[in-house]
Amino acid sequence: MGAVPVPDDAPLTAGDLLTLVELRDLRRTSGLRGAGLVAHAWAVIAGAMALYAAWPSWLTLAVAVPVIGGRQLGLAVLMHEAAHWLLFPGHPANARVGAWLCGHPVGGNLRAYRRRHHLHHRHTGRPEDPDLDPGAATRGGRRAFWLGVARDLSGLTACAWLLRQRPWRTDGPPLRDVLVANAVLFGALAALGQWPLYVLLWLLPLATWYPLAARLRDLAEHGRVGGASDPLRNARTTAAGWPARALLAPYWVNHHLEHHLLVFVPCWRLRDAHRLLLAKGHGPRMELAPGYAAVVRKATAP
Repeated sequence: MGAVPVPDDAPLTAGDLLTLVELRDLRRTSGLRGAGLVAHAWAVIAGAMALYAAWPSWLTLAVAVPVIGGRQLGLAVLMHEAAHWLLFPGHPANARVGAWLCGHPVGGNLRAYRRRHHLHHRHTGRPEDPDLDPGAATRGGRRAFWLGVARDLSGLTACAWLLRQRPWRTDGPPLRDVLVANAVLFGALAALGQWPLYVLLWLLPLATWYPLAARLRDLAEHGRVGGASDPLRNARTTAAGWPARALLAPYWVNHHLEHHLLVFVPCWRLRDAHRLLLAKGHGPRMELAPGYAAVVRKATAP
């Protein structure tokens, strides 16, 4: 039995658009896939570091920094998966791997993020949404946007974030765990005789490319989208070729409309959900962008 056609002005749920069989298939999690995604992120980071260590030059540094920054965003995306209990079938694995191998190394706090993010899903686009204005950085048009990009790549955005956190006035597990995770990473590189890579190819991407990729992610997901009541319009899916997936949109994070509509679906099935929705003729109602350049043009237009 197929999904029931829905009038254009009716409120939508996932069950209105896809069949129960399709929904059951999409929502299955896999510990093997989750572990593979985490391993992939760290393998790419290690590979980029090894490239620079083997052939140190400005060219290999210019390649490694955005590649690693993109995977650092990937770790944050996988922490997001764990916040939805979708990275692994069991709750303990989501909590431990999502925190220690995904969140803490990039300064994330899984528990605090989960609380805030669930409010974002519950109140998307409404006054109670803690992420209500992701396009604030583009206010003032293209000039303001490019100034924001310059702040990202210069490290000023990261410095401002650090000052807001006031870590010297913070105690307790979140800061401690971030420091422990980074100490382990530094220690592993030091044991290999490569401790400078922690500064050049961990902290530098984290302070430059990661904020830029996060800015574009936020802008693409909810910047200048439609009404809060329409799940096909209050979030955006952005087409991403392999360069964008490598540097800006890891692990299917560009399929944000599908994630909001099907919050119980793991990230590695979002592309399948996208294809299903298009095949069923829902494309004209969906908030879609042909690429990140198109998102920037739309979001920064007067």
